[in-house]
Amino acid sequence: MSAAVEVRDLRVALGGSPVLAGVDLTVAVGEWVTVIGPNGAGKSTLLRAVGGLLPAPDAVSLFGTPIRALRRRERARVVATVAQSPVVPAGMAVFDYVLLGRTPYMPPLGRESAADLTAVHEVLDRLDLGGFGRRELATLSGGERQRVFLARALAQGATLLLLDEPTSALDIGHQQEVLELVDQLRREHDLTVLATMHDLSVAGEYADRLVLLADGRVAAAGPPAEVLTEDLLARHYRAHVRVIPGPHGPHVVPLRRRCEGGAPA
Repeated sequence: MSAAVEVRDLRVALGGSPVLAGVDLTVAVGEWVTVIGPNGAGKSTLLRAVGGLLPAPDAVSLFGTPIRALRRRERARVVATVAQSPVVPAGMAVFDYVLLGRTPYMPPLGRESAADLTAVHEVLDRLDLGGFGRRELATLSGGERQRVFLARALAQGATLLLLDEPTSALDIGHQQEVLELVDQLRREHDLTVLATMHDLSVAGEYADRLVLLADGRVAAAGPPAEVLTEDLLARHYRAHVRVIPGPHGPHVVPLRRRCEGGAPA
C-alpha cells in the first residue's frame, strides 16, 4: 500500500528547545492514524511539520513527493489542516469562512465558481450548519465554531486531513457526529486522516493505528490494543487507569488513587 505521509528523522526545535527528536512516521493512503501523548510531547508540532507550517524540507513527503517540492497552492490541494485555535478574521460570516477552503481552486484575483459555492453548501449541510451561513463566527458556541473549522477543511477537497484535537470543544453528541462523518468521508473518498487527540478511548475507537509520542520521540505505535495498555499509559502519562476491551477499540478508565487506609486520596 502506498504512503500518504512519510516522516523520516524529523527534528524540530522551537525557541532553541528541542520538541521533536528524530520522529519516524508512515501513514498509508486511506488510513486513519491518531497521535496521542502527554501535554508537551510534540503532537501539534508534528502535525504542523507534516502540513508544511514548520520547516522540515528533507524529513516529510506527501504522496511520494518531498514537501519542499510542493508550492503552497499545490500543497493546499493535497492537505487540509484543522488547527486547535484557527485565526478567524473579525466579523467574518460562516459561509465566507468555509469558502476560504476553495481558495486553491480559484484563479489569482478571480472569483469563486458555481462549483465552489455548491461545495460549500454541501459541506455545511453535512455538518448540520446549513442555517448558520450568514452568522458571524464570533456569535457561535465553541462547539459550533469547531464544526465550521472542520467544514472549511472538508470544502478544501484535499486528500489528506490533519486534525489537531478536532473534537475538543464538542459535546459528546456532536463529537460522535463529527468523527462518524470524517470516517464516512474517508471511506467514500479515500481520504487519509492524521489526527491528534487527548481522549484516549475516542482515539482508539476511530483510528486504525495509534502513535504514542513522549519526550519528542515515538514511544509506541500500532493497533489501538497494542498502544493503549495500562503499562504504557502509566509509564508515559503517569496515570492510574484500567483498560477495558471494547468492540471497536480499548476503553481507558481513570481510577482514583487511594491512600493507605483505603479511602480516596
